[in-house]
Amino acid sequence: MPSFQTRLKITGLRQGNPPEAVMDAAVEALGTRHHVEAHQLELAGGVPQLNLRFQVEATAYAAESSQALEAAAMMRDAVERVALTGNLTVLRRNRGRWAPV
Repeated sequence: MPSFQTRLKITGLRQGNPPEAVMDAAVEALGTRHHVEAHQLELAGGVPQLNLRFQVEATAYAAESSQALEAAAMMRDAVERVALTGNLTVLRRNRGRWAPV
């Protein structure tokens, strides 16, 4: 199964939400459609960034990439209920390297 990764910048929390609600929302949303392999929070240029790796059911290359982009957008929508977001990047694992979709 093809492996994808999302990287979503977090620029702030919405009032009344604890920090852990951000990752919980991301994993829950992405997990409704795909198997989440790993997730972590890291700092990228001093800005928190969610990194989630997930698998998409193998079909045709373009369809897999389309599913990954849709899932990433759905995940971002869920996160935006609890946090303010910045850039979203979707990457695909291809021959041992991560490449933008």
